[in-house]
Amino acid sequence: MTETVSLPKAMWRGFTMKCPNCGRGHLFGRFLKVADHCEVCGEDFTPQRADDFPAYLVIVVVGHVVVPALLWMEMTYAPPAWLQLAIWLPFTLFSALGLLQPTKGAIVGLQWQLGMEGFAATRRAAAPVRARSNVGTVGGLAERNPPRYSR
Repeated sequence: MTETVSLPKAMWRGFTMKCPNCGRGHLFGRFLKVADHCEVCGEDFTPQRADDFPAYLVIVVVGHVVVPALLWMEMTYAPPAWLQLAIWLPFTLFSALGLLQPTKGAIVGLQWQLGMEGFAATRRAAAPVRARSNVGTVGGLAERNPPRYSR
């Protein structure tokens, strides 16, 4: 893709679990496993390092929704503890699981657009869009250099 993708657009594409470059390919191979590359445009996702940050964001967001709602319900209706648990535990679990993958996608989109964690080194400016193949790789896995940090 030759045009520049804005930061909000790249993050939205990641949030919708699509390639931040083309917006058509799938970003994830499995639930939280980012694909090695986009099957449509060939963009390399191996430099991404979303790690634990999406989980921290999900905990903050879900916690800021669940805790006030739980306290409001307790102050307004004073239901028994078993009912509170029956309502809020599944809600917390499913909302956290539902937000985890889109949040990780948005973080990968952020890293991709800003050229963080090796994305800048792998990005080819104004290169023609083509799908990557496994030619020249060992076992279908491309070799990559890990980032080197200087002190």
